[in-house]
Amino acid sequence: MHNTVMQRGVWALLLWPNLLTVSTPLDCREDQAGFSRCPSISQEKLLDRVIHHAELIYRVSEESCSLFEEMFIPFPLRLQSNQAGYACVTKNLPIPSSKSEIQQISDKWLLHSVLMLVQSWLEPLVYLQMTLDRYDQAPEMLLNKTKWVSEKLISLEQGVVVLIKKMLNEEMFATTYTEQSIFQDDVQPEMLESIMRDYTLLSCFKKDAHKMETFLKLLKCRQTDKYNCA
Repeated sequence: MHNTVMQRGVWALLLWPNLLTVSTPLDCREDQAGFSRCPSISQEKLLDRVIHHAELIYRVSEESCSLFEEMFIPFPLRLQSNQAGYACVTKNLPIPSSKSEIQQISDKWLLHSVLMLVQSWLEPLVYLQMTLDRYDQAPEMLLNKTKWVSEKLISLEQGVVVLIKKMLNEEMFATTYTEQSIFQDDVQPEMLESIMRDYTLLSCFKKDAHKMETFLKLLKCRQTDKYNCA
C-alpha cells in the first residue's frame, strides 16, 4: 500500500508544473529595496502585479492541496472533511461570500477584504510548514510549495498595503485575525486528526486564495469597465 501511495505521489510530482521557478517578483524593483519604489509606478501597473501575484498563489495552493490529497487522504475522507467539525480560520471574518454581496461592496472593502484574508493566513501557513516537516513521507515539492506560498503571501500583503495607500490614501495599521486556538495545542493529536486538520488548512487556504484573486480582478474590472463586471 505504501508503495502504491508513493508511486502515485511521484507520478503527481512529474505531472504538475513547478511554478516556483517562474513566478514574477511583486517587488517594484529586483533588489533589496523591496517596495521602496512602488509609490513611483502607476496604480494600474501595481494592481496588475498584485493580481498576477494572487493568481500564482492560488495556482500553487491548488497544486499543494491536490498533492496532499494524493499522498495522505483516502477518497472517502475527502468527502467527509467538511462535515467533521473542522472550521476555516477565516470563518468569522466580515468577508462577503455571495455573488450579490461581492458586487455591492465598495472598492475600499474589496481591498480591505483582501488584506484581512492575507493577514489571517500568515500565521497558519507558518504553522503548516512546521507540521508538514514532521510527516515521514511528505514530498519535498509539497514542503517547498508551502514555504513559497507563505513567503509570497507576505509580499502580497505589502503590495495590497501600497495599493490601499495609492487608491484610498489610507495609512495602514497592524491587524491580526487568526484564531489562536489552532496553534496552542501542547499535546500532539492523533495522526489522522493531525492529517485532517492540515488538509482542512490547505483546503480553506485554497478557497481564500481564490477569493483574493477574485476580489482583485473585480477591482481591476471596475477601474476599466465599471458597469460590466458581473
